[in-house]
Amino acid sequence: MEIKRDILWRVYLCFIGMVVLAFLVIGKALYIQQVEGSYWRSKSDSLHTRIINLDADRGTIYSEDGSMLSTSIPYFNIYIDFGAEGLRDKNGKRFRENLDSLSYALAKLFQDKSSNSYKQLLQEGYRKKDRYFSLKKNIDFQQYQQLRNFPLVRLGRNKSGFIAEVKSKRLNPFGMLANRTIGLARENAQNVGLERTYDSLLKGETGKKLVRFIAGGVAVPVEGYEVEPENGKDLITTLDVNIQDIAQNALLKMMIQNEAVTGTCIVMEVATGKIKAIANLGKSGSGEYWEDLNYAIRASEPGSTFKLATMLAVLEDGKANLGTQVNLENGVWQVNRRTVYDSERHKRTNVSLQQAFELSSNVGMAKIVMQHYSGNPNSYLSHLKRLRLNEVSGIDLVGETQPIIKSPKSKTWSATSLPWMSFGYEVLVSPLQTLMLYNAVANNGKMMRPYLVQEVQKDGRTIWSREPEILVESICKETTLRQLKTCLEGVMLNGTGKSLSSPYFSIAGKTGTALVANGNRGYADHIYQSSFAGYFPADNPKYSCIVVIKNKPFAPVYYGGSVAGPVFREIADKLFAIHAQQTPVGTAQLPARDSSVYRYAGNSENVRKVMEELRIPFTDSAGKKYQATVEPDASYQAVLKGAPAAGKMQMPELKGLGLRDALFLLEERRLKVQVKGKGKVKSQSVPPGQTIEPKQTIILELN
Repeated sequence: MEIKRDILWRVYLCFIGMVVLAFLVIGKALYIQQVEGSYWRSKSDSLHTRIINLDADRGTIYSEDGSMLSTSIPYFNIYIDFGAEGLRDKNGKRFRENLDSLSYALAKLFQDKSSNSYKQLLQEGYRKKDRYFSLKKNIDFQQYQQLRNFPLVRLGRNKSGFIAEVKSKRLNPFGMLANRTIGLARENAQNVGLERTYDSLLKGETGKKLVRFIAGGVAVPVEGYEVEPENGKDLITTLDVNIQDIAQNALLKMMIQNEAVTGTCIVMEVATGKIKAIANLGKSGSGEYWEDLNYAIRASEPGSTFKLATMLAVLEDGKANLGTQVNLENGVWQVNRRTVYDSERHKRTNVSLQQAFELSSNVGMAKIVMQHYSGNPNSYLSHLKRLRLNEVSGIDLVGETQPIIKSPKSKTWSATSLPWMSFGYEVLVSPLQTLMLYNAVANNGKMMRPYLVQEVQKDGRTIWSREPEILVESICKETTLRQLKTCLEGVMLNGTGKSLSSPYFSIAGKTGTALVANGNRGYADHIYQSSFAGYFPADNPKYSCIVVIKNKPFAPVYYGGSVAGPVFREIADKLFAIHAQQTPVGTAQLPARDSSVYRYAGNSENVRKVMEELRIPFTDSAGKKYQATVEPDASYQAVLKGAPAAGKMQMPELKGLGLRDALFLLEERRLKVQVKGKGKVKSQSVPPGQTIEPKQTIILELN
């Protein structure tokens, strides 16, 4: 018995010891998890390193005159590390002393919570020792600048725990203006427009950085292990903000007036092929208009604007001349058991070929083509191919749809394909391709490649530039070209564009009205596409333009001359008014931009330093003058000239100065300054040399 009791006592003792040990292990585990958890997690996190990507600043897209069309702006996500040593030092004394004033400042800045709510929010984060507490997201740079001066925050990251995560978002300063063409830079969706075409240049080269992660996912850079990103390059486009604004507003006004569905307008510089404006508007479900698709490069049935290609083929092959008689059959003609109708009803019979074109007669075009090309359609089609109507335009935009020009080998070719093609049906071409043809006529037969980007710059230096490119040296013979110009001018004097002619300058163009299908409903909804293509001034063309508008079903007004024509006329009027010089009517010339004209001003020593650093040769005539200007002389060489010295009670010359230099000179004379605009000084309310008095108010207008 004694032995048994002794054995049991030892067993019980071991069991109790194991139970006590188990409780100690469990207790220690709970203590480590609940009490020391954040400490050990931070220790664990600190053992993890990773190479992360550093995004480069995306390049900026500019208009030809230097206006920003698309740029990146910073925005900030604000976090707080409530475990920061400086914040918790002396039992959180620094946090408590600044809490009230910080809460008040946050409430006043963001105006989304009361100061008391911010106070409770901050206290809760501090109590939980949150290492990555999210305070505010997506604040702009101005708000961030104010936040940096708030109580506690201004003490720096180590003492305040405030962490700013910098991101960037793409901004189009001009809003809807050419928005689809410029494109969008979106994180989770495919870009469009120039942002997509030139994405590899705009985005730059991604950098690399080795970071160590601490608790809360905060990344701490590891010194010496970083490859800096290479910022994206800038694009200089051919777009002109003023022309774009004129084109877009004219198009929008007509679309609202006629309740149209979609519309596009393109303005091209005749001699170069530069796209100066491109507007694309579509009607949303809510009834508002916005740039939803690039209709300018989407192929559709062009309608009567295509008749110019038909006239070119007939005249070039010598099948007819402008005086050749055509019987319009009162506007109704049957061919191969289908009926051709003229869109505007009339009772005309025998007219000249020129008159048939001016009247936009479908019957006239169909009859002349069937008469001369029905036995050999490929002879007619060869002209369309020479005009590159079977190829994409080649413009630097992704998403251009492939045109369709049928041939006798096509599965859909029929006995009526040829006559219907003659007036712009059973073919698909984009408005831009049609404009290229009209532009070629205006450009004395030279067909230019349209383009939108003319330069790529890096840090202000041009690293690539594009020159105008001729696609077809001559689209036809000179005699044919003269006849085509006569026809286009005749449309505006005697034909369907007569109401659009201007008394101040001449216009050459062609109206178009096409009945378009509405999906499975076919042509039952009577949806018409109105168009107008042409150039101006007709005797010395500067710009070509096309307007294409798709109207609503059963629209009461749908003819090209009544819908698209007025948009063209408004654009032409405004551009002529802007650029017309004191020259005879119809021959106004647009002034060429002269890059040799410039004027810069500033502190003479600073100006010298800049010129020397940039290695720009210049003649120094400033001497010891404090202020100087840089201007070209007669031979376009830079000359540094000293500005006339102004006494303490005299107004100095400020034109061309940056705001900082101007303020220095004015505040030195104890003057009050009001500033309007941004940039350099364009004008000053008190002329140079005039006597001034202390505390006098001076108004500076910047450019």
